[in-house]
Amino acid sequence: MKKVLLTASVEHHFNAFHFPLIDIFHENGYAVEIAAHDVMGGKHHRKLKEKTEKIHDIAFERSPFSLKNKEAYRQLKKVIDENDYDIINCNTPVASIITRLAARKCRKKETKVVYTAHGFHFYKGAPKLNWLLFYPLEKAFGKLFTDCIITICDEDEANARKHKLCKNIRRIHGVGVNSERFVPAYEETKQEMRKEYELDADAKVCLCTGELNANKNQQMFISALPQVVKENPGFRLMLAGIGDKEDELRGLAKNLGVEENVMFLGFRTDIDKLLTVSDFICAGSYREGLPVNIIEGMLSAKPAVVSYNRGHNELVEDGVSGFFVDFGDTDGVATAFNKLCSDTELCGKMGKAAYERSEKYSCKSVEKELRAIYNEFIK
Repeated sequence: MKKVLLTASVEHHFNAFHFPLIDIFHENGYAVEIAAHDVMGGKHHRKLKEKTEKIHDIAFERSPFSLKNKEAYRQLKKVIDENDYDIINCNTPVASIITRLAARKCRKKETKVVYTAHGFHFYKGAPKLNWLLFYPLEKAFGKLFTDCIITICDEDEANARKHKLCKNIRRIHGVGVNSERFVPAYEETKQEMRKEYELDADAKVCLCTGELNANKNQQMFISALPQVVKENPGFRLMLAGIGDKEDELRGLAKNLGVEENVMFLGFRTDIDKLLTVSDFICAGSYREGLPVNIIEGMLSAKPAVVSYNRGHNELVEDGVSGFFVDFGDTDGVATAFNKLCSDTELCGKMGKAAYERSEKYSCKSVEKELRAIYNEFIK
């Protein structure tokens, strides 16, 4: 039977991004295996086992400087050497480097190696260290050990072509978001669902989805809340996600006296419902490729308050479908939040504009792009 291996740093990457691709391989008669690190204690195992034929727990570390990646390389090379994969698709920067290094011999047996770049670490405004470390690696590995690089945003595609990272460079519009699950909701539905989440009917609610880590920068929004609650005392900031910054963020909210206004929701599988009960969304990441959380919000007709980065810049139109704020500009965040809270008509108008931009980022659109690319490699 034909086989494909998908690799990434962590298992939940596949739950978030790759079920449409897995379906495409299954439709074409491929057995699908994944190789990633289980960092969540098997929380995603049941769904992944339903979608794939085998899961290999590989001890990838996200840091390129971690010596543990030597063991990850050894583990992965053993898996690749002992299997006859027709296609290997790698994701996430460090895991993709290790994968392509481990797969270099099997390419001589006509195994095709595809790298999906969810966001190069070298980009406009990136630290010099990123350019010094990741750019030379991506250029060397792209030319020597990669059959195709798939980019998901405008800036990465432009960089890949400008620097000739690979002979075959392709573009898709993100990883695809389910446009049947994420939809605009009627006000009646919104209010009915708010009862389930114990939210007041007239409360203004902002949803922030993502891992609670330094890159996602949720502290910027919490820091702005004292100014927001002066005008909107019942305001709620919902943080959906887990991460190593949770205790720090809880402490910040308490110190600022806004702990009642921040809802720490943990890991969630009901983001569609959380969007329904929300008025708008926010995201303050320093670095993003093409963020799914923003696309989910767009499909749900929600305006966004976002930081400047390549992914946000591509998805959000400043003053049209949302507002941009500088990093650390808590005054700017508070102004944007209060404007969306006080002007229902503006909030609805911006949400409609966001929805009108969302179609090409839906699963149906992205699946067409993926099929066109993988038709080159599928036997």
